[in-house]
Amino acid sequence: MNKEDLIPAQEICVRYEVEYQFVNSLYESGIIEIVKIEETEYIHYDYLADFEKMIRLHRDLDINLEGLEAVNHLLKQIRELQKDNRRLRNRLGLYE
Repeated sequence: MNKEDLIPAQEICVRYEVEYQFVNSLYESGIIEIVKIEETEYIHYDYLADFEKMIRLHRDLDINLEGLEAVNHLLKQIRELQKDNRRLRNRLGLYE
């Protein structure tokens, strides 16, 4: 894991104006991952889009943590189904 791809959790809290408890709750529910290096906690750049999405859902629609977990689960399922659909369409294209 490249340290350049990591963003300090404290910096994210300041930039997005959220409490660390919210970031930690997302980590505990498995929505984002936190990496700890030398007593500093970081969030990988790949999880930033998911983090931003959860913040918007939480703020704009007032969705609680349990709701965010459900939404995240459903979004993952949709991505998997879309991936399967693409794979099957590609296989079908071979036979046409």
